[in-house]
Amino acid sequence: MTTKQITPKNVWEEMFAITNNNRIIYNYSCLMDMSDYVIVTDLFPKPVLEAYSNWNIGKSISQTQKSLFSNLRGGGQGDYRQDIISKINNVINALNKFPSTKRAVITIPNTSNPIHSNDDDAKCMREIHFRILDNTIHATVFFRAQAAIIFPKNIHFIGTLMEEVQNSLDSTFQIGNLYYLTSILVRDRQ
Repeated sequence: MTTKQITPKNVWEEMFAITNNNRIIYNYSCLMDMSDYVIVTDLFPKPVLEAYSNWNIGKSISQTQKSLFSNLRGGGQGDYRQDIISKINNVINALNKFPSTKRAVITIPNTSNPIHSNDDDAKCMREIHFRILDNTIHATVFFRAQAAIIFPKNIHFIGTLMEEVQNSLDSTFQIGNLYYLTSILVRDRQ
């Protein structure tokens, strides 16, 4: 387990290093500084990252942006859009009314009785908790599984989500840390 605070890019590099030779890592966790969460790769150039994140936070995107979606980039497992606008609003309301709340949580929909051969039934991100400390938005996220190759898309979505909460609360707030935990870390989706 990594305990020092590092950047998302450092995390991504570490993920690739420790999953070399198809090694599976269980219960990977770290604390990240989310002030710069953009990781551009060949699979995820910036326009692709922005299209996926905007889609997943409930914004409208163009047909051109939708054409960037593919199974190689995560498929239905990375579609977190269901009821997301009301979930974001619930987090914002909770933090506005009760800044020290333990209930500023977004749960990602999961089928209660999933068909394990259906990737769309097995969302990777499960829950994200938000909190305010010293005028800074922090979060904790739990993943069922993380493929290192998909991490740039996931962390971009989380950073965009943190900014969405920040901008709706108080634009003077800063984006802070993310405590990240995945039950299983692998190199790719194979």
